[in-house]
Amino acid sequence: MTTSNVKAVIKSDIHKVWETVLAVEKYSMWRSDLSKTEVVNEKQFIEYSRTGYPTKFTVTVMKLYKRWEFDMDNTNMTGHWTGVFTSQGEETEIDFTEYVLAKKIFMKPFLKTYLKKQQAQFIMDLKKALE
Repeated sequence: MTTSNVKAVIKSDIHKVWETVLAVEKYSMWRSDLSKTEVVNEKQFIEYSRTGYPTKFTVTVMKLYKRWEFDMDNTNMTGHWTGVFTSQGEETEIDFTEYVLAKKIFMKPFLKTYLKKQQAQFIMDLKKALE
């Protein structure tokens, strides 16, 4: 299993950060790596990459303005994501960790680099959407 963590401080209050990150139905409005999202139900959603590749997410933990966790799965990988949100007055610290297992052996050497790239893009897009 590969683990990747990213921390950042967002120049926006925790309520705005939380609402933006959890509004998955609006991801395609600000995330540059997605073409669309589909909300299946309260606990499940699907993200589609720019090329239409789907990844399914199942929410496992949701503690208002504190923690959001979900399992993720597609044909290439499976894993778990944990997001911790901490208020710092008018700013918010985010701490996101992914635990991912590659389903295809040839992908294992590239997984850590891929996760780091995805996390960096998410943070950059989030900051742009909020600041």
